[in-house]
Amino acid sequence: MSFGVGSAISSGVAVVKKAISILGSTGSIGVSTLEVIRQFPESFDVAALGCGRNVELLREQIREFQPRVVSVMDGELAAKLSALLDGASPRPEIVYGEQGFGQVATLPESEIVVSAMVGAAGLLPTLESIRSGKLVALANKETMVIAGKIVTEAAAKHGAIILPVDSEHSAIFQALQGNHPENLRRILLTASGGPFFSLASEELAHVTPEQALRHPNWSMGRKITIDSATLMNKGLEVIEAHWLFGVPVDQIAVHVHPESIIHSMVEYIDGSVIAQMGIPDMKIPIAYALAYPQRLPVNSPPLDLFRLQRLTFFPPDMDRFPCLRLAFDSCKAGGTMPAVLNAANEVAVSAFLDKQIGFLDISRIIETVMNKHQVNENPDLEAVLAADRWARCEAAQWCAAQE
Repeated sequence: MSFGVGSAISSGVAVVKKAISILGSTGSIGVSTLEVIRQFPESFDVAALGCGRNVELLREQIREFQPRVVSVMDGELAAKLSALLDGASPRPEIVYGEQGFGQVATLPESEIVVSAMVGAAGLLPTLESIRSGKLVALANKETMVIAGKIVTEAAAKHGAIILPVDSEHSAIFQALQGNHPENLRRILLTASGGPFFSLASEELAHVTPEQALRHPNWSMGRKITIDSATLMNKGLEVIEAHWLFGVPVDQIAVHVHPESIIHSMVEYIDGSVIAQMGIPDMKIPIAYALAYPQRLPVNSPPLDLFRLQRLTFFPPDMDRFPCLRLAFDSCKAGGTMPAVLNAANEVAVSAFLDKQIGFLDISRIIETVMNKHQVNENPDLEAVLAADRWARCEAAQWCAAQE
């Protein structure tokens, strides 16, 4: 067992200006990252930005932060962005597609790459960053879910450091500092429970996308918000924690904590439990990853425990929320199974948001596809990507049959 991710970084080093590339700059994590950079312009310089399709927001980010390189999804969007920047000075190099995101991920002058793309699309550019020996601030949990073994081995080979940005994994990382791996008993991942934790099973069948997108505590992108409602997000985080911290999945437990104040906990063999607490604001773990091992005075309100008065915890109900059970099952199966879980989930969530399937169909699709999959126990990258493609095809066929 090891505590993996960032343990190679020494402490006590003053924050100096760091060049940063952001994959997913127009998503919720990317926007929050730029808010942190805006607050600390003396500490960070934006070298490159990558986004999917929101070129209007990207244009505003370019004007403010003046990156040297920007990447978008395809050539058509690159032409549109070029037109939007007509007459702008300085003007960044505009690239696109897989090669363009790879250029953002490996830009020589960037010291830190913030991996904040949504879903499996973030795997390849994140892996390129790692192979370039970058410090990767990881918000794209799917990278570790799909190819955790490949990613961690690449980080070790190329001397890359992975620092978690997800609030839960940042909390675990902080709670592990200064302790020995052999003294760890369990990782306790907290979950908000999403908007439907108290809803009866029969009511879940009638949940609409609009209802599922109303998260009680966090402001997130559409896909991750649906994942939170099904508890799949917590399942993906279990798999991510398994790889980030080198901890067997049987030593990872989920505690539903509706207040979202304790972001996760670590239990040691002497019975001590160390928790990391804070208001639900993603700028806090982002700033910690960017400035590590220092801390920055982020412009967020302080935690007021007198106003809160109580913190509550509940066991997750894996019968009503089977996505969490399926994630545990996929991690235990190993090999290509987590990639299949993730791919089927991405297709099912997209179909639910498009109102092609119901809320409960999401878990049914995932389980059906997982049951059909023959696991490759020791896959290379191509085998992982092939399993991803196969699962997407299978899930899409299931969705089409429901229309």
